Amino acid sequence: MAAVRWQQVREGDTITVEEIHRVIVHKFSIGDVEDPDLFAAQPIWEWQESEPGKFVMEHAIDKPEWRRQVDHSTYGHQYTIIAELEAKKLSEFYLRWGKDGSSKIRWDLYR
Repeated sequence: MAAVRWQQVREGDTITVEEIHRVIVHKFSIGDVEDPDLFAAQPIWEWQESEPGKFVMEHAIDKPEWRRQVDHSTYGHQYTIIAELEAKKLSEFYLRWGKDGSSKIRWDLYR
């Protein structure tokens, strides 16, 4: 996991501490194109409208952000979407879609 921070939540007379994890929830690559951000808009939108994307958009502490970096092995670009999630919601995300946010655990195999 990546950086962990915490916040205090006051409920009446009690104060609880919540762990907040900053993690990569989705990543993808595109080739060498003239305007990579323009070409990345469609995969970002499709992820945002997917089930994992909607979950992250609903439960993220702050608005998720995307980052671009050069992929030297393919001479293209790699994009990552980073979000801050509370520990319980991050665990739910990992259980439902796996660590990379795309592979769903097959519960029917265990019944």
